[in-house]
Amino acid sequence: MTLHNAYARQRITHGRNDVDPGDPRAVEFVQEAEIGDGWLHPHSSNYTFVVELALGDKAGFGVYKPASGETPLWDFPVGTLHARECAAFEMSRLLAWPIVPPTVVREGEAGSGSLQLYVPSPPDSNFFTLRGDHRNEFLRMAVFDVIANNADRKGGHCFTGPNGDVWAVDHGLAFHVEHKLRTVIWDYAGERIPEDLLEDIRCLVEQLTDDSSDASVTLGGLLDAREVAALSARMCWLLEGPILPSIHSRRDLPWPWL
Repeated sequence: MTLHNAYARQRITHGRNDVDPGDPRAVEFVQEAEIGDGWLHPHSSNYTFVVELALGDKAGFGVYKPASGETPLWDFPVGTLHARECAAFEMSRLLAWPIVPPTVVREGEAGSGSLQLYVPSPPDSNFFTLRGDHRNEFLRMAVFDVIANNADRKGGHCFTGPNGDVWAVDHGLAFHVEHKLRTVIWDYAGERIPEDLLEDIRCLVEQLTDDSSDASVTLGGLLDAREVAALSARMCWLLEGPILPSIHSRRDLPWPWL
């Protein structure tokens, strides 16, 4: 594996993407695939590499974010952003909400970090171009962001994959114990959360009451105990008053929007 500074745009754009993020075997692919060469993404604030992945006769790309390349922040513990990326996928999996592409902790050329399945998308695909045709998906994503306490939901973090499904990435700034919600998805403010989503949330809350459950073990291995407790508290808060929150000030909006 070699990490290059120059971004191989053509190689990535025209390369193979044999594994769909919704494929039940996609997690195994990301966990087990051999990591090949990688290229530094030109528009990331932290070191982010698009790397080649290969497993058997399947090939694709992954987004590798090593902990060693994370820019220190004043409000998030140093070296934890990659784990939060993985926690977002695991929460998506536990809720059975296909929102976050498969994301796992892997050892790479620059050390341990998150490795997420790369999902090719049209260049103009983002929240603002998609929201008219994907209301249900974005309402669910709005609920997801409240639960995850996502502090950086930009419009460009949402896009459609090859099959037309909506996916979301960049969850390193999530799961803080203090209120940090910052998002462009305010279209559903004041709306009641659908009952099927509330039932999924209720099931996850119940799982987190058991320290030996898959949910507790998995999330507890990626977040600290206070963050898991805060996650449970946010879900209970929504169950008690299942209304999506409203924007209060410009600080609730990320910059730039895309």
